[in-house]
Amino acid sequence: MSDIKLRWGILGAARVNERLLPAIIEAKNSQLVAIASRRAGAAKATLDKYAPCHQNVACYDNMDALINDKNVDAIYCPMANEEHAEWALKAINTGKHVLIEKPMATTLKDIEAIEAAAKQANVKVMEGFMYRFHPQHARVQEIVDSGLIGDVLSARASFSFLMKEARMYRINRSMAEGGGAMWDIGPYAIHSLRWCFAKNAASGIKIPAEPKFIIAHAKLNEHGADIVTSGVLDFGNDAEGRARFGHFDISFERSRKSEYEIIGTKGWVKCHAAWVFQNDVPVISWALEDGRYCEERFAPSNHFTLEIEHFSDCVLNNKTPLLTFADAKANCTALQASIHAARRAM
Repeated sequence: MSDIKLRWGILGAARVNERLLPAIIEAKNSQLVAIASRRAGAAKATLDKYAPCHQNVACYDNMDALINDKNVDAIYCPMANEEHAEWALKAINTGKHVLIEKPMATTLKDIEAIEAAAKQANVKVMEGFMYRFHPQHARVQEIVDSGLIGDVLSARASFSFLMKEARMYRINRSMAEGGGAMWDIGPYAIHSLRWCFAKNAASGIKIPAEPKFIIAHAKLNEHGADIVTSGVLDFGNDAEGRARFGHFDISFERSRKSEYEIIGTKGWVKCHAAWVFQNDVPVISWALEDGRYCEERFAPSNHFTLEIEHFSDCVLNNKTPLLTFADAKANCTALQASIHAARRAM
């Protein structure tokens, strides 16, 4: 294994640093070299809180200072949803590779601009869906691809957590401005449903499905941010003329949940927790029409570390990231359609 490591900078002192910052430090092919925040002292405070023994990390009170730091190869961008495009483009234009916290951007136009800039600068960019890198999801896909549960006709995704005072910044602006549950936890629900119906292309690459029509209902707060949204994605009929629907339910009013389930003609398979902590023992279960039932457990692993290692490997060895621009654009399109559907239903 090469001793060369990708040198990372974190653009912002966001809450995700609790998981992200240690993950970069733990990644075998990565090195944390800088963190920045617009709030004076916040970058240093974040480093001291989540990696108190880690030294030789530049702490900036200016975002542009990090972007222009020649010691930084790649940047993680966990800014507010509506700021992702602006700061990703700034980083790309200085030749930095960028891993962008989901959603990559809140408009298709912005994602296309990021894609064009990345191509021009010859840098790697990926949307940060850390959950996709946990082994349990590859096992779910393996079960589906094996035909064990038959033809996939339905899927359900439920993501929620109880909103606390410290997180109110997520709902202090309208959906149009990047606020609300659809732009916060909705990306997980939509993304997981699209992957539930994924198919293998001729090249052997797994291609997620895209909905043909979406209906949704939402509860908004006084800022126009959704607190709860539920909907149905119509993935069209299969070759046998059978309907294929994906159901999603997201909420800031309920306890923590991050599960998805895939139902076929012979049985079903379920991921009990997509959001897992590094010491958790993940569980998936499946059951068949003939009465067989099975629970499978996985060794604990940190999906943030796995994501960082994957992206670093793509940069260091010029590989294509698992999560492509096509995937990011399709997910954004489905999210926007879900938001528009919810507005129409009011």
